[in-house]
Amino acid sequence: MTAGTPPHLHLGGRPLSVVGRARVYVCGVTPYDVTHLGHAATFVWVDAAERVLRRLGVQVEVCRNVTDVDDVLFDAAERAGAQYDRFAAVQQFHFEHDMDSLGVRRPAHEPRAHSFVPQVVALAGALIDAGAAYASGGSVYFSGGHLAGAHGLLREEAVALLAANGGRVDDPAKRDPLDQAVWQSSRDGEPSWPSPWGPGRPGWHAECTAMALSTYGSSMDLHAGGADLRFPHHAYEAAQAEAATGVTPFARSWLHVGTVRLDGEKMAKSTGNLVFARDLLQRSSGPVVRTLLLDRRYATPWDFTEAGLEQAAVRLDALHAAAGRPAGPASAQEAVLDALVDDLDVPRALDIAIEDGGQAARDLVGVLALQ
Repeated sequence: MTAGTPPHLHLGGRPLSVVGRARVYVCGVTPYDVTHLGHAATFVWVDAAERVLRRLGVQVEVCRNVTDVDDVLFDAAERAGAQYDRFAAVQQFHFEHDMDSLGVRRPAHEPRAHSFVPQVVALAGALIDAGAAYASGGSVYFSGGHLAGAHGLLREEAVALLAANGGRVDDPAKRDPLDQAVWQSSRDGEPSWPSPWGPGRPGWHAECTAMALSTYGSSMDLHAGGADLRFPHHAYEAAQAEAATGVTPFARSWLHVGTVRLDGEKMAKSTGNLVFARDLLQRSSGPVVRTLLLDRRYATPWDFTEAGLEQAAVRLDALHAAAGRPAGPASAQEAVLDALVDDLDVPRALDIAIEDGGQAARDLVGVLALQ
């Protein structure tokens, strides 16, 4: 850091300088199942970024949405024989309990998709007016053919990613498989709301676009989510916002958290290879699981192992022991903060704090909520 200059958080090699408040948006859960470790990793990392920003004297507002209008939620509720909204409320309760146990602060804003249907309708109209979307068959589609190249993907790769993420690439009402529904006509038995194009419901990407714009206006400082959301979800969300408002960039900085794997395969409901946060919290403390998630570079994919959980407990014990030692060198406190603002390098901060101990270790315990 330059002498006399207040430090800024750097993400991806770029400073996130903030005047006033930092507006942070994170894609929340679709509440159809309990929290697995991949979900938990994203929200713990966002919480860590928020706490580091607060340590730098920045006022932070976090918006974490709830995607409670979605195909997978409808399907899960139907299998359970429950109304989708009641089913989502129960799952959301369990999710919030897991977050509390992991020391994740409650967000300032928690919009739920079902409450923002009028805003999605307004977004669809704005995109049509901007020439970025068209109405067809009772739906409104955002023209997304340009996004594959813009994100360094071959067209075939982009189509495959859309297909794997519920993109309905074979929808005959589309002009292009890469077009995505901002508003889509509802299938039989699905919830629906009125619109100028007929009864229907919001598209997935459009829900986040509308909730983010409604919360923060035309842009934000930091957008976060799992790395698997980079394309298509974040790509379409940002493109829709920029087309509707004419303001770029939609997000000044991005925090994409690396996927959590089991035996080399990404954790996913579809494969059933899930490690649930609740199960770990029944046999380890919240701070131990939090250490497991944070003691690595946030963007790097990694594999969960029992040995890794045991090592996290050892690291946390060492940090607490170091925090009980005398003051330690003053330079260590600055070195710990330097590591945290340097792309959230928690492993380096932990190494310094454990080695030098004293106030540096106590500071790190407090900043990262590892009590």
